[in-house]
Amino acid sequence: MVSTDLISTLRSLSRSDKFYIMQLLISELAQQETDLIKPEQAYPIWSPYGADEAADTMLKVLEAAKAQDHA
Repeated sequence: MVSTDLISTLRSLSRSDKFYIMQLLISELAQQETDLIKPEQAYPIWSPYGADEAADTMLKVLEAAKAQDHA
């Protein structure tokens, strides 16, 4: 939880100091995101190709919705 003292201090900063703090925090968040992906490691990626069963299910759902709209 962020303390009220910290929030008060941040509000009293100049515009340029606020931008600097934002840049610092965003930079740290971006660095944490890149740490999630490790080099030389394989990650599975889903692809719609070859997902015939999923396509069939979606077609049935669409046909049922169309039938309800016309009923």
